Amino acid sequence: QVQLVESGGGLVQAGDSLKLSCAATGRTFRGNGMGWFRRAPGKEREFVTAIDWSGSETAYADSVKGRFTTSRDRAKNMVYLQMNSLKPEDTAVYFCAASTVSYISRSENTYNYWGQGTQVTVSS
Repeated sequence: QVQLVESGGGLVQAGDSLKLSCAATGRTFRGNGMGWFRRAPGKEREFVTAIDWSGSETAYADSVKGRFTTSRDRAKNMVYLQMNSLKPEDTAVYFCAASTVSYISRSENTYNYWGQGTQVTVSS
């Protein structure tokens, strides 16, 4: 059974940092792009960041650029999201996803495996 499991969420104060991890089990995603999305209360799920199969190319939503960094460890089948300078508007459930393509994609339609999400709450 293929699973993506996020961890590392929690309650922090504005300005703090958190690092989310995503562990993939059941198959390797070494050749796949990976992404992080989030759903804030009362809003639709939105793109946060994506990384290509090699880890050499990344893309970020404008709202997180310069504060968030994504990375991956292909050998461990892991993807990470380092979040710095967190703001209350970053409060959301964060989802890890595996893409059907090897390159970066901002579209949810190219992701066919999703984790269950991890809650990140940033207090002001």
